[in-house]
Order: sequence, then C-alpha cells, then structure tokens
Amino acid sequence: MSERIAPRSTGDEGPTGGSTPAGGAPAARVSLSERIQSGLSSAKSEPRAKGPTVTRAASTGTPSATGSGAKTETRQPDRRAKSAPKKAPRRARLRLTRIDPWSVMKTSFLLSVAFGVVTFVAVFMVWTVLGAAGVWESINATVASVVEADDDSSGFDVTDYVGTGRVLGFTLLVSVIDVILLTAIATLTAFLYNMAAALLGGIEVTLAEDER
Repeated sequence: MSERIAPRSTGDEGPTGGSTPAGGAPAARVSLSERIQSGLSSAKSEPRAKGPTVTRAASTGTPSATGSGAKTETRQPDRRAKSAPKKAPRRARLRLTRIDPWSVMKTSFLLSVAFGVVTFVAVFMVWTVLGAAGVWESINATVASVVEADDDSSGFDVTDYVGTGRVLGFTLLVSVIDVILLTAIATLTAFLYNMAAALLGGIEVTLAEDER
C-alpha cells in the first residue's frame, strides 16, 4: 500500500487557511459553517449606506428627496409675529361739477307737496283744538263786552273772519303756491349752479372712510 504524504506549506498563513505557520504546530482546519458565520458577522458590522429620505417641505407641503447626510429644516410660523398696524382711513377729494336739473325738479316737487300736506294737517288740528277749547266763544264775549251798545246786542263773530273753513281754504291755496314756487326755484338753482361750475369748477368735497 502506498501512503499519501501531505505537502508541507512554506508560507505563513493564518489559522483560517489550514496551513501551519513556519516552525509551529499544525493548526486545526476551520469548518465551512464557521466560515459562513464569520462572513455574516463581518457583513453586519459594516455600516449600511443610507438611501435618500423623503421629507415634506413645511411651506409648500410637497415631498422633497434629500441625501443621507443632508439635514432637513422645517420652517415654523412665527407665533409672536406682530399684528399689522392699523391703517388710517382713506380720504378722497371730489368735485361736484354738475347737478341734473330734472332730478332736482322731481325731488323738490315731492318735498314741497309733502310740506304742503303737513302744513294743511297742522292748521286743521290747531283750529280744531282751539274750537273745542272754547277760544272763539271767549273772544266773541270779550269783543261784545267792549263794543256792546245799550240794547245789549252785538253782531260780532270772530269765526266769520278766522273760521275753520276760511283758514283751511287759505292754507290750501298757500300750499299749492308753495309747491309751484319751491319746485321752480330749486330747478332754477340747479341750472345756475351748473353754469357756475362750468366757469369755476364746482364745489370740492372731501370724503373719508369710517374709522370703525
């Protein structure tokens, strides 16, 4: 029988290579499972490369990709932001250059009619109250006591001059005249103002907003 002689290694390999160091005792062989475990442990000990992380921008809310070493900064709203200063009310300087005579005539006519009706009703109420209070009888008695004759007869009656019918008729006539005059005067005033504004520019008015 022939015997196999294992070759003797001459290099200085480590204990994992299965060879013996120079001048030393032969080292034990490392099994395959131990090699696999040592390879896994060395792979775990190595740092893993960090991939890109996705962060949301604080201002826009859209995702943005950053590298492993980049730091993301989020902007938070300043809660101590001072309130905006109160604005002063705006002012506008305008000029009244023209007045429409037709609109002035309609407005003045309506107002003069209302004024005439109020005057008529007021006179009617006053004369009715005076008649109910006995003022006219008192006036008639006073005049009769002054100008009465020896026969104790007097034909004076104050209601013949300032009676309710006479006064209301006169008030109605005055109200109609006032309506005509006030309407005509207001319309003529509008025409005169337009002529003056064409020459001088009109009245300047400054308008401002309410501060509240």
